Amino acid sequence: MAFATRFLSRSTRQAYAGQNVLRSEYGDQCRSFAKGAGPAPTALKGDEMLKGIFLEVKKKFETALGILRQEKIMIDPHDPAAVAQYAKVMKTIREKADLFSESQRIKYTIETRTQDIADARSYLLALKDIRMKRGLVDELGAEAMMMDALDKVENELKKPLMRNNEEGMSLLMAEFDKINQRLGIRREDLPEYEEQLELKIAKAQLEELKKDALEAMETQKKREEFKDEEMPDVKSLDIRNFI
Repeated sequence: MAFATRFLSRSTRQAYAGQNVLRSEYGDQCRSFAKGAGPAPTALKGDEMLKGIFLEVKKKFETALGILRQEKIMIDPHDPAAVAQYAKVMKTIREKADLFSESQRIKYTIETRTQDIADARSYLLALKDIRMKRGLVDELGAEAMMMDALDKVENELKKPLMRNNEEGMSLLMAEFDKINQRLGIRREDLPEYEEQLELKIAKAQLEELKKDALEAMETQKKREEFKDEEMPDVKSLDIRNFI
């Protein structure tokens, strides 16, 4: 059961994280209250808001569980077919439960983290920080190229580039276009890049699930009543039996 608990925790974590991306009316109410805009809401309204948030998250969680009860997941991170199937199941959960994909979450994080950043350099540094915290690797070295491009533009302007400087930002975007061309990155290929990202994430999550399953079985094997039993192959486990 320890393994089952860990699996459910990982596979439905987005449902619990839903409080960060719930419908705008909840966020608007919270921000309005925090800023002191208008009269403070009564206790009843506050209770209603919390109840709404709870019911929303509960609905997402139950939706995720319902899908996991139906779909077979093979815990084999080295099998491309198993990884693709796991990614497909997670995508179905996101779509049915109205959750963000990884790329959407990154976009949301970027928008919220950078909305008050005025200069281009701080913006790029914030992007780097977000990437590192999400465990993403800059395999192409694009960040260094972008910083070089910014240095070039700021040298031309002879001052720091502010994001509201339309002329300067146009120059920077032109430099970024050159970088994308050099790296072979095309805007029309973005859906493919997103799919590749989701597969990488799916593989990493399956590796974590496999590790958790092995740890749970090793713990189980140490118990007296299971000492003589042979532990099953992780790939043979059917998650649906644990839900």
